[in-house]
Amino acid sequence: MARPRYQDGSLVVRGKKRKRYVIRWREDVVKPDGTIGRIRHAETVGFVSSMKRQQALEILQSRMSLATEQRRQPKVTMTLAEFVRAEWKPNAELALKKSSMRIYNYQLEKYIFPAIGETPLRDVNRAHIEACLSRLKQKGHATSTLRSVRATFSTVLETAVGRKYLTENHAHGIRSREADTKKEWRYYQPAELRQLLGVLCEPCRTIVAIGVLTGMRIGEILALRWKRIDLLGSKIEIAENYSSGEFGPPKTRSSHRVIPISSALRNQLESHRARATRTGPEELVFQTPKGSPLDAKNLYNRELAPACDEIGQPRISWHSFRHTHATLLHENGESLKTAQALLGHSDLETTLNTYTHSVPDSQKRAVERVAGVLFNGVLDSVGLNSASGENPNRRLN
Repeated sequence: MARPRYQDGSLVVRGKKRKRYVIRWREDVVKPDGTIGRIRHAETVGFVSSMKRQQALEILQSRMSLATEQRRQPKVTMTLAEFVRAEWKPNAELALKKSSMRIYNYQLEKYIFPAIGETPLRDVNRAHIEACLSRLKQKGHATSTLRSVRATFSTVLETAVGRKYLTENHAHGIRSREADTKKEWRYYQPAELRQLLGVLCEPCRTIVAIGVLTGMRIGEILALRWKRIDLLGSKIEIAENYSSGEFGPPKTRSSHRVIPISSALRNQLESHRARATRTGPEELVFQTPKGSPLDAKNLYNRELAPACDEIGQPRISWHSFRHTHATLLHENGESLKTAQALLGHSDLETTLNTYTHSVPDSQKRAVERVAGVLFNGVLDSVGLNSASGENPNRRLN
């Protein structure tokens, strides 16, 4: 029987006893090395006894229409892991912070690649992602881990959609239920904080005081420059962050902010400036003797952790001081809108799930009240306002 050609496709009859229609066509694909190849498809569409020839031709035409579309958007034969390593990762490193890339790489290598790394990118679907997350949940991983893995899936697949390798991001819409228990951040009560400040050496004492009295992140404190501090106007501009050995913008757009400082903290910063050897506008407020930024891990291991042990209290993280500030704001009746502005949260859900109006005066009252609760006349007793710096500074490398 003659083979009617339909572009690159064909319709043939196969079989002796029960003849059947078979359609054949070719399809363009993207090979792992990025070149375009072509594969051949064959499909039985029905028996001659129960299907008209025109029906078979219509099926062939529909397949050819898809094939024609895929010549403009070829299917991808590379695996998920190959796509990530060859295309996603090199470009993501240009756009993302080192800390973000470190998290994404960990999730990919630890959880995603072992599960579906060898699956062709074009075949990755919602079922694959949900199965991966379900296995992690069965192994006892926290809800936060599941959310982080889902976010990694979404980020990678969004790039594949943008490059026309996929038509949709199957990670969108996948939800993880709320954790049964939320992580409780450990923080010190005011009396414990006063005790801790009494044994800390400079500059760690001032860094802790800034964290508690402003709620600034440790990366924001370590990136702070003298030009960002207005001692006369009692305010600090947060415009930089230091993390993973590099300077960058604050964590979010809302994190770029100007916050008021209490008179107690202003006095402490004036004392710190009097002790500093480099106070030019571009100089870091906290730096090593060589002028380089302090490292948060070294500062914690050499200063903060031993000080916690010395006062007989559990060790707390740098983020605990930010949490302490937020807690004290709440306990002193400040609105969540005020807390959101001071902490630089992007939305109120992060601060709590309620909101009220915030004005600059309320922020000023807020930081003064926090300083009053914590110190209330004890700053001088531990030598924090002394420009002479009786407590020796430890040299940090």
